[in-house]
Amino acid sequence: MKIIQITPGAGDCFYCENCLRDHAQVRAMRALGQDVMMVPLYLPALDDRNDDPITAVPIFFGGVNVYLQQKLRLFRWTPRWLGRLFDFKPLLRWASRKTDLTKTEQLGETTLSMLRGSNGRQVKELDRLVDFLATERDVDFVHMSNALLAGLAPQIRQRLGCKVTCSLQGEDTYLDALGEKYSQLCWQELKKRLEDVAGLFTASTYYAQTMAGRLSIPLESICVTPNGIETAGYSPAAVPPETHTIGFLSQMSYSKGLDILIDAFGIIKKSPGFENLRLRISGGSTAGDQRFLREQRKIITRNGWDDDIDWVEKFDRESKQDFLRSLSILAVPARHGEAWAQYTLEAMACGVPAILPNHGANIEIVQATGGGILCEPNSPESLAESIATLLDDPARAAAMGKQGRSYVLENFSADKCAATMLEKFQEIAKR
Repeated sequence: MKIIQITPGAGDCFYCENCLRDHAQVRAMRALGQDVMMVPLYLPALDDRNDDPITAVPIFFGGVNVYLQQKLRLFRWTPRWLGRLFDFKPLLRWASRKTDLTKTEQLGETTLSMLRGSNGRQVKELDRLVDFLATERDVDFVHMSNALLAGLAPQIRQRLGCKVTCSLQGEDTYLDALGEKYSQLCWQELKKRLEDVAGLFTASTYYAQTMAGRLSIPLESICVTPNGIETAGYSPAAVPPETHTIGFLSQMSYSKGLDILIDAFGIIKKSPGFENLRLRISGGSTAGDQRFLREQRKIITRNGWDDDIDWVEKFDRESKQDFLRSLSILAVPARHGEAWAQYTLEAMACGVPAILPNHGANIEIVQATGGGILCEPNSPESLAESIATLLDDPARAAAMGKQGRSYVLENFSADKCAATMLEKFQEIAKR
């Protein structure tokens, strides 16, 4: 099959699950003999494989151009040579670090415009993308990374004459954060645009049920295909860390509950036997996270924990693997139920058990793998109790880590998950 994967980038400044999922998926499908091309939108997409990067094509809907065309009518008519300057990758990377181009509260108008496709303010960018895609012959599928791109579907389907599909991951929390006015308008527009989408995919039954309800579509119209990881290089530490060490691997943000983990860390550290407890934090951040992070650093300093907490800047593939092997436990207490938790699979692949809030896809992952514990959501006290209980029982933690690793390697490899997705593509192609 010939497949085009459209992936919105988020820069390379934070742990972007969708970016990592899409890159792993493209490589796995290519390894299975499929002809797959990745097309990035907005910003450069995060890829943790410097040893096997995805072949680059130009960035479409560059973040700076999208912003300017949304705000100023003039830029909807400027020549391409000017737009090309704004799509310069170093400029986009700089913009992603210095300005919050991904801040949902300020993106209502732009999100609605993108969902409106040819009726939106970025139609110049849409025409450029479709013209580029049309140079590819005999395309079977164009697969979009998330449903917020559904505004592209009508023009792609009409011009290329192929099936358009998309993944579902995180749209609910994003759209709900836009504010009542734009949230309602965007949900309405999304429902219309899905009429041009031939198939929907998501990683968990939880999220399939969530989005079927929000979109008023049959549950069976959504294919549940777990996201996988490229398992090479994920191996347990030769020996456990000398000191009890909790780890956090995700975007360092309020939504991911980093402050909840820091509060739990403080609770545990006051308990007898945990005076030497350490916390390691990695996953990067956006410009919009900086105020939150400054507040957390003040709390850490005020409590005298600066020497007990490591902020790990690098989260490329090898750095992540080394980071995970340095942990006793991974904990990412995200505030809202999530469609999937890629970081959990990465930790388990290194034999590290995870402690996660009892909501969203976490429930399915923990029940399937046996590699973690569920705690009460949004409760530092419950998280602290779960962490301390597992640290106090190293034999149980080791067994849990071993069981989780075994299940992830057997069932959540990128190759196996890509093969499942290709089977679904073949079913959709026959419709």
